[in-house]
Amino acid sequence: MQQPSSMQFLSTEESADVDAALLDSSEKFLTRLTISSLRLLNIIAEDLGTPVTELTHKQIIAWFEKDGKIRREQGKDAATLQW
Repeated sequence: MQQPSSMQFLSTEESADVDAALLDSSEKFLTRLTISSLRLLNIIAEDLGTPVTELTHKQIIAWFEKDGKIRREQGKDAATLQW
């Protein structure tokens, strides 16, 4: 699944809302990670044609393997996760 290179897993507004929350730095980090993870799980579920609630850990692992293979073979801009 190819994504535009401008894709973000946490919007500026979401990040500002987390910053404004009454949380310590560890809680803010976990909150950002959770919001980003939800967005990524939605992408994985859509790519696999499976509801998020029915995703298995094996499907998630396989999706990451596929995305990694795309990155290695086609370059990071072709993969969903661009790091």
